[in-house]
Amino acid sequence: MKAIYSYFKDFVALFFPELCVGCGTSLLKNEHSLCTSCIFHLPRTHFHLDPDNSAARTFWGRFPFVHADAFVYFQKGNKVQRIIHQLKYNNKSESGFRMGELYGHEIQHVPPWQDLDIIIPVPLHPKKKRQRGYNQSEHIASGLASVLNIPVSTTHLVKKMQTSSQTKKTRFERYESQKEAFLIQNSTEIECKHILLIDDVITTGATLEACATALLEVKDVRISIAGIAFAKS
Repeated sequence: MKAIYSYFKDFVALFFPELCVGCGTSLLKNEHSLCTSCIFHLPRTHFHLDPDNSAARTFWGRFPFVHADAFVYFQKGNKVQRIIHQLKYNNKSESGFRMGELYGHEIQHVPPWQDLDIIIPVPLHPKKKRQRGYNQSEHIASGLASVLNIPVSTTHLVKKMQTSSQTKKTRFERYESQKEAFLIQNSTEIECKHILLIDDVITTGATLEACATALLEVKDVRISIAGIAFAKS
């Protein structure tokens, strides 16, 4: 039966090949979402090797955290921008899982990431999630969790208020619009936990700050921050 299914997939791929979300070329049989060349050429930050990295400096003085990190650099016109666009707007949710998986392989043996208890993706408002069909950060979290063997929670942190587009707002305007948008549920279940809060792109960090501020109301919670991409200024 497996052999028949494999032949069928190969036959379908002849006419409807799966394309790389990074460059648009046809993927080989053992490639998923991203081709080998795109994976090799991802502009990795290597922030996980430097506690005082640019992502960490983004959050200094704003709230207490253990560690902050990002996998790759995001710049206008680069490959990462295309991948994120495909993930968020072209229904390529599987690319989020793949990027999370790749990120997990990079950090799995680094000490700051070996003390985590739970991964919480930045939530979308239910209406926004229905419109998009999924939360891209959840798929990233699932890919990361599959490597780190850490559970993912999508129920303890929820977005209770729908906010307008953050794209053209300043850091202060973003934080002001987000600061009361998030709600904690079943807080006793995450007391004394080290939580990894994850998002797709770290820009001003306002959304992550609002999420972290809400989570830090829970008893003895520790927060670490991660983004798949870090927007270079």
